[in-house]
Amino acid sequence: MPAAEAGCRQSLSDWDSATTTQESEPVYHCVMAPETLVRPYEALAESLHPTGSRDQRMQLVVDTLFEALKETGVSWVGFYQDRPGEPDERRLVLGPCRDKPACSPIGLDGVCGKALLSRRPQIVLDIRDLGAAYIACDPSDRSEIVIPLAEQGGRCWGVLDLDSHDVAGFDESDERGLSLVLQAASFQTHQPPDC
Repeated sequence: MPAAEAGCRQSLSDWDSATTTQESEPVYHCVMAPETLVRPYEALAESLHPTGSRDQRMQLVVDTLFEALKETGVSWVGFYQDRPGEPDERRLVLGPCRDKPACSPIGLDGVCGKALLSRRPQIVLDIRDLGAAYIACDPSDRSEIVIPLAEQGGRCWGVLDLDSHDVAGFDESDERGLSLVLQAASFQTHQPPDC
C-alpha cells in the first residue's frame, strides 16, 4: 500500500473516490472509521512554541489544529469567548476560527454554553440527538467536541470548539489530546472548583 494510503483501511468500501492529478497519479480520499483514526495530538503539542497575547496563542492553536486535522474529519475549529456582562443569548462571541465563518454571538443554550457553564468537556456523537438545543452554523456538521477554558485565577473565559461532518467524529482520546495541545499553548483546561 502506498504511503499516502497507509492510514486507511484496505477494503474497497472504505474508499470514497479516486481522482487524478496532473501527473496522472491517483489521489485517494479515504473515509476512515473513527475506531481506526489516530490524530497526532502529542506531536502537535510538542510543535507549539506559544508566545504573545491570548489572541495570538488562540490563532496559533486554531491554525495548528485545523491544518493537522482537516484530513481526519475535522471540518471546523474555533474559540468562543465569554462576555459575562451580556444577556445569555449573546454571551459567547467568536474568536479565531478556521476554515469558514460561524455563528456569533451565540447563547448559552447550546453545546458551547453547556461546556462553559458546567466546566466540563462536551462530546456530541450525533448532533441530531440534540434537536433544538443544537446551534447549527453548518448544516453538514454531525458531531462536535467542546473544551472549556479557565484563567489562572479560576474564571472561565471561553471554549475551544471542533466540528466534524462525520457522526461520532470525536471521543475521549480527542478530549485528552486537545487538552494536551491547549496546555502546550499555555491555556488552562482543568476546571477549578470556583470557575
